[in-house]
Amino acid sequence: MTTSAGAAYQEPGGAGRGKNGGAQAVIAIVSHDPGTREILYQELSKRYGGDYQILTCARPGELAPWMRDLRAAGLPVALIIGGVGGQDPDGLDVLSAIRSIDPTAIRVAAVRWGDWQAMRPVFDAVTLGTVDHWVIRPAPAPAEEFHSAITEFLREWNSQRGGGFEAVQVIGERWSARSQELRDLFSRHRVPAGFYDATTGHARQMLRDLGLACPELPVVVLRFGAEPTALVNPSNLQIADAFGVMTPVSPGEIFDVAVVGAGPAGLAAAVGASSEGLRTVVIEHEAVGGQAGTSSMIRNYPGFSQGISGAELAQEMWWQAWAFGTTFLYMRQTQSLSGNDGRYRLQLSDGNVLTAHTVIIATGVAYRRLGIPALEDLQGRGVFYGAAASEAPAMSGRNVFVAGGGNSAGQAALHLAKWASHVTLLVRSPSLAASMSDYLIRQISAAPNVDVRYRVQVVDGTGTGTRHLESLVLQDTISGVRRSVPADALFVLIGAQPRTEWLGETVARDRWGFILTGPDLPSGTHAGWPAGRPPLSLETSLPGVFAAGDVHRGSVKRVASAVGEGAAAVPLVHRYLARATADRKALTGQHTRRGAPSAHDRDSATGLGTVPTPTEPTMLAAPTR
Repeated sequence: MTTSAGAAYQEPGGAGRGKNGGAQAVIAIVSHDPGTREILYQELSKRYGGDYQILTCARPGELAPWMRDLRAAGLPVALIIGGVGGQDPDGLDVLSAIRSIDPTAIRVAAVRWGDWQAMRPVFDAVTLGTVDHWVIRPAPAPAEEFHSAITEFLREWNSQRGGGFEAVQVIGERWSARSQELRDLFSRHRVPAGFYDATTGHARQMLRDLGLACPELPVVVLRFGAEPTALVNPSNLQIADAFGVMTPVSPGEIFDVAVVGAGPAGLAAAVGASSEGLRTVVIEHEAVGGQAGTSSMIRNYPGFSQGISGAELAQEMWWQAWAFGTTFLYMRQTQSLSGNDGRYRLQLSDGNVLTAHTVIIATGVAYRRLGIPALEDLQGRGVFYGAAASEAPAMSGRNVFVAGGGNSAGQAALHLAKWASHVTLLVRSPSLAASMSDYLIRQISAAPNVDVRYRVQVVDGTGTGTRHLESLVLQDTISGVRRSVPADALFVLIGAQPRTEWLGETVARDRWGFILTGPDLPSGTHAGWPAGRPPLSLETSLPGVFAAGDVHRGSVKRVASAVGEGAAAVPLVHRYLARATADRKALTGQHTRRGAPSAHDRDSATGLGTVPTPTEPTMLAAPTR
């Protein structure tokens, strides 16, 4: 292959090496040091040479035209691995400059083991976002830790790019709320899916091949079975059932613990409970991972020094819980909670009822709606609630706005900046310090195409007819002055509305709808409790019903905190069940002395008794803020 910078790259050890005509992407090595180029080339060629073209660059100054020529030839650069330290004192600057050339290429700093002086600047560069990852330069083979990291980086690049195997195909209107919802749903569940605009000739041919003349859109095609299955304008529940991953629940089945919500707190509770032998069921109405599942990169979660996407973290926890025997019910909403005879009953949106001895509520929070008619009508057509990571590639060259000041908003802005020409973060407060982690604030400050506007809110907008967002009206929160700005997309990540409306008056909540637990409970809300026992730390106004994660008052809005609370709820469940067992034994002893137990006594054998209803629930609507 010849480029305008033909002399800038070479293959060590002779011509012909690194030439792979079947490759669809490039792994590039850039370093002044021949030894660094040689060892990286040898290791990468052995493992990845069949799928990627491995090229080396000896003159970093000519990297930009070289990459542009590769892209023009249909060979995008997946990874650029650059030497740092030693003979590469400018290595970090070289990697940083790549963002303006190709923002989607993963930039990896390769550091020699033991070069501790080079590591600190690399860590700082990753924190600022000028470098994506780092790796220890491989020693003589085998270098499994090196390859484990490289494989993960390539998986990250491929997941952002799309393409490849498509387990699911969606045929629909490009700018429709339902099409966007399905793209986001499959993305959050990490299901490899392809989207096809129904207005194109290729999509129309796909429909004809399926025997569908004028179907109601969207059409979802499941391609992982023996034969493709086409679902015409299916509901989320129909899609979940068609996947066949759910274990049927028999009508008489009683679980030890029912977890409502599969965000970080709910998944952690499921892992802990099922791994300790408790019969566990999880009900999730949307996608595993909750709000965290939409985060493109979480860098402050303990144990992941290179960061991890929210969807990947959620999927790993889901696999773990499932492996331990947790039963999952997807696309079902929990509509009510009631209790009697020592058992809780959860009414589901599909008409079924689940029964469990204990409940962990981990439904999290939802982003507040704007409530602006003109913008609500444009949902999926330029207005998106949540990070909607699946939409990021479609923002290429566009002017994008993100409303919100929390970590999720910051992560979304940085992720969108890889494609968008410009991203503006709209923040109501005068600072990000109180709501966003420092590492994200620093990354946003360093990003060349991300700006932050403080003390501003979205109050209106317009679209091209009803097809797509065209402009936003922004208002200064101090002066009240309004002005219209052109906008191609708006991602809304504002506020925290707890998902507790389904509880009605069953569980005590504060005026914003957050569940009260432990010491926050007013004394009158547990008057009917077992004598001599105060509520446990995460216990609600109902004994044996716990709340974990963002859904309860006073929670720390961080993923690690939610996981910790979900895990902490499991020992409390054990304590509650142990007390119930002791009470049951005492009750059984009484029956033995007084005669055989009645049918009602047998139903109450858990010893939990009749579940009391809180006497002082507070359920005022959340104020607008």
